[in-house]
Amino acid sequence: MKRGFYTIMAAQFCSSLADNALFVVAVELLRSRAAPEWQAAALVPMFALFYVLLAPWVGAFADSRPKGQVMFISNAIKVVGCLLMLTPVHPLLAYSLVGLGAAAYSPAKYGILTELLPPSQLVKANGWIEGLTIASIILGVVLGGQLVSPRVAAWLGGHEAAWLGALLPGAAEVAIVGLVGVYALAAAFNLRIPRTTAPLRHLPSNPLALLPDFWRCNLRLWRDHLGQISLATTTLFWGVSGNLRYIVLAWAAAALGYNTTQASSLVGVVAVGTAAGAIVASVRMRIDQAPRVMPLGIAMGLLVVGMVAIRDVWVAAPFLVLLGALGGFLVVPMNALLQHRGHNLMGAGRSIAVQNFNEQACILGLGFMYSAATGAGLSAFGAITAFGLLVAVVMALIQRWHARNLRRYPHELRRLFEIARRDDLHG
Repeated sequence: MKRGFYTIMAAQFCSSLADNALFVVAVELLRSRAAPEWQAAALVPMFALFYVLLAPWVGAFADSRPKGQVMFISNAIKVVGCLLMLTPVHPLLAYSLVGLGAAAYSPAKYGILTELLPPSQLVKANGWIEGLTIASIILGVVLGGQLVSPRVAAWLGGHEAAWLGALLPGAAEVAIVGLVGVYALAAAFNLRIPRTTAPLRHLPSNPLALLPDFWRCNLRLWRDHLGQISLATTTLFWGVSGNLRYIVLAWAAAALGYNTTQASSLVGVVAVGTAAGAIVASVRMRIDQAPRVMPLGIAMGLLVVGMVAIRDVWVAAPFLVLLGALGGFLVVPMNALLQHRGHNLMGAGRSIAVQNFNEQACILGLGFMYSAATGAGLSAFGAITAFGLLVAVVMALIQRWHARNLRRYPHELRRLFEIARRDDLHG
């Protein structure tokens, strides 16, 4: 691997670590200010908001400048969002600005790999990125939980930190300042990412000119009889996974009486299960076997419902590992199938843009539904039950959709599966 690759990995790890820690800190910040519970639940969709609104443009913006510069600008936006949380600006608005930075960061971190590395090293490089991302999720939520722990609050109350306590009223505010430093470290790595020889593509003078092509690609993938199933499944998975971070925090508080610090470790447990499931799927599954894992999506929804009956952490830990493992085993083959169909239909770059748009839109929609349910007075257990049942029902409908396609278009789907299997064996 080229030296610049490891700089990219360091920048990605630091930025993702801070993103995941900030989510936990933002939850605690709202709770410390006695905000309604629906506002904490709304953090997830607010982070996804700009992923959806700017989907047609962020890829073009990433291609118009050196990727390291785009990543630096994106991290700067995240820092501004963090600092706004220390002002009278509402934390939800400030957190949405962090989401804006993340939306701009995403296409640059993947695009730089194709510019820097030869095709023979791309699979290995993407494996490194996904592995570090999972590690950053686990370590980030744990870091965020520790930063808002009672120990930090006690330290603030101590004589040696009295001046800091006067400036920053609580542990969450201190944690935000610390995370600004992590983002700054990521930005320092961004500045050391080498400039590649890939030509830059100028943004069109009329930004609306990018919309027609994006929507054509979106419709093309949804109309493909195999692409639509893989896209629907991965979209639902990421919608669940994105909201599961807050659901676990809310459930741990209601069922186990855990504070934010204690509950954050359980979010890390889910990520461990997801990593394990993904590893097993990468070894055991072929791309043409991907639709066989759809029943696991139904099981995920039912397991989310089952959470409401658990009151013991020793039962909860293996239960959450299983929940995460089912998700990891589900998403790996389905994601591979989706990337394969997208590459054949429209090219990898446009396919990733469409995939990101749909997945973040699902996070946004499910997140607002969960937040609205809690805002309407539904208990945490009631909201979790409704959420899990909705997931199970939708996944069952997707499975029936695929069965109908098999009956109506057997020859076309058989040909597509044969192409996928051939490319998987010889690609």
